[in-house]
Amino acid sequence: MHIALQKWLTNLKTSLILTTLLCFSLTSMSAEVKSHDMLPLKVKVVVVSMFEIGEDEGDAPGEFQLWKTRQALTTQYALPHGYHDIYANKETGVIGIVTGMGIARASAAIMSLGLDERFDLSEAYWLVAGIAGVDPADNTIGSAIWTDYVVDGDLAHHIDAREIPANWTTGYFPLFTHAPYENADAVDINNSPNGEVYALNISLAKWAFTLTKDTELLNNDAMDALREKYTNSPRAKGLPNVSMGSHLSASTFWHGEKLNTWANDWVAYWTNGKGNFVTSGMEDSATLQSLTYLDNAGLVDKERLLILRTASNFTMQPPSLSAADNLKRESSGNGYAAMGAAIEAAYRVGSQVTDYIVKHWEEVQHSTPKAQ
Repeated sequence: MHIALQKWLTNLKTSLILTTLLCFSLTSMSAEVKSHDMLPLKVKVVVVSMFEIGEDEGDAPGEFQLWKTRQALTTQYALPHGYHDIYANKETGVIGIVTGMGIARASAAIMSLGLDERFDLSEAYWLVAGIAGVDPADNTIGSAIWTDYVVDGDLAHHIDAREIPANWTTGYFPLFTHAPYENADAVDINNSPNGEVYALNISLAKWAFTLTKDTELLNNDAMDALREKYTNSPRAKGLPNVSMGSHLSASTFWHGEKLNTWANDWVAYWTNGKGNFVTSGMEDSATLQSLTYLDNAGLVDKERLLILRTASNFTMQPPSLSAADNLKRESSGNGYAAMGAAIEAAYRVGSQVTDYIVKHWEEVQHSTPKAQ
């Protein structure tokens, strides 16, 4: 009995040891799998859209839909702390975000993504791809414009035009000045603590332009008919093309010849004359402000930001219409004649940059492309 009991205890001890080892092994494997699953996605490109018209797929596209479908952004990441969920292609490292319209939503969305531990954004390139208004003096509807400078149009003093001095051209003038465009010599384009102006990585922007400048863009009869009304603007009557210019970012959807003059003066003031106002939108100064803070924290590289704005409408009326009549026509009925063409242009042009980065990741991961 004693021998049999001793044998049984020995076998039991062996079984317990084996069971313990097995449990330890399974636990280690489980921890390894869990750890692997929790590794942040290494992001190569963030595509930033501002709005989607309806559903993300299957209906009339807004700025996001073509990217989601054609870049196979099929993996969904819930983003309750942002405007819209994130979608990713885990194989290519491309993700897409919709910020929502306006500077408040854009700032919050970019910051929420930048602080999200599910993504490694430290070496990611950022591509803002959205529609905009275009100055008919510089380009035409359906065109794609790579941005060199972003100027904020909201930080300002404002006196009603009926109360401004007779010699003023506008009652809307830079913050911390006492009259329109005074102290221009004091503007430092590379040091804007209040976020009035941002100089993008010009070499990167020129590289993107060179890569995409020969892209064939869409045109249609309705766009041609609209262009013909701009009898005083030769460039407005041309065909869609890829170019470069400066972007004015302001939450107010402004329109008209006088405000178009203001936009040109405002951009020239804040860029020391280096920038030329070409496109108008809402969100980009907010996106840049968030990326600047995230860059300060070492979470992103703001020098890897590209902004591509495509022209869905003109920023002012043709000679035959008043500003109010033209704005009413554009915002009712069939809307902008070039809306569909501009959305397509944002993808056709922007995707060439995205695809290049993914394909040449070993080259561009540690060294940002530069214009030759």
